[in-house]
Amino acid sequence: MIGFDTSDDALVYRVREDLAVVQTVDFFPPIVDDPYLYGQIAATNSLSDIYAMGGDPQLAMNLICFPTCLPIEVMGEILQGGYNKVQEAGAIIAGGHTIDDTSPKYGLCVTGFMNPKDILPNSSCKEGDLLVLTKPLGIGVLSTAAKAELTDDATFKLITESMAALNKYAKDAVVKVGGANACTDVTGFGFLGHASEMALGSKKTIEVFSKDIPLFPNAVEFAKMGLVPAGAYDNMRYIEKDVSIDASVEQHTVDLLADPQTSGGLLVSLPEKQALELVKELNGVTPCAQIVGQVLPAQEKAILVR
Repeated sequence: MIGFDTSDDALVYRVREDLAVVQTVDFFPPIVDDPYLYGQIAATNSLSDIYAMGGDPQLAMNLICFPTCLPIEVMGEILQGGYNKVQEAGAIIAGGHTIDDTSPKYGLCVTGFMNPKDILPNSSCKEGDLLVLTKPLGIGVLSTAAKAELTDDATFKLITESMAALNKYAKDAVVKVGGANACTDVTGFGFLGHASEMALGSKKTIEVFSKDIPLFPNAVEFAKMGLVPAGAYDNMRYIEKDVSIDASVEQHTVDLLADPQTSGGLLVSLPEKQALELVKELNGVTPCAQIVGQVLPAQEKAILVR
């Protein structure tokens, strides 16, 4: 039903009229020093693609690369962090695969099941829809600042808690409110990258309300200092032909819109009435709930940043 032609978040295969399999895989090297927290974040990120399709994860398999020079207890902590997040998701870890590598890498292959009629692709935005974002932006910038030892403990705690927060609760709210037309999660391609995939796949234009984009505290400060990861510039180069940015939008805002996120939030396209209901439903459930754009008829550019 869904493959790679619309750059969607997961594969969807119809088994029968009332059952589809949703499949995804993801893993990456450590972005924090604590192995247990790393395991939590990597697992949360892997599980997210299932939620972005509107489904629920059921089965997961570990993928771990691990150097023999590190204590085996470190691997145990990584796997425990992942296990606890899979358990929170209501899924089961059914094994996995481990190889020797020079640096640790961890993630999951995840399978979910759902009714085909409930699938939320990223390519079905409707004209007049509003876009709701469920986590703030700025993780890449703040992670870069953290590596330079410029962030305080409170900021680091805030971003790691967000990265380890399952999108399960946001997805459940989307299902409860109903009416959603499209959904994706905001991860490595940044907000603009994932929004452009939605717009191009839907053959629509998305207007981004740059002043309404939720940001982590201190993200603007560090972006203005130039502590922007290389991935943000790579993201902009990849999509620049599809994006029009108003002259009034400051460069640090553009950098944060392109900032690669780890385990970011859901970006949901739904009619105005349901969008307003969803924001209320998400209040206190997710790190943020903000209307950040609208869907317009197709224009010359897929993304208009205002």
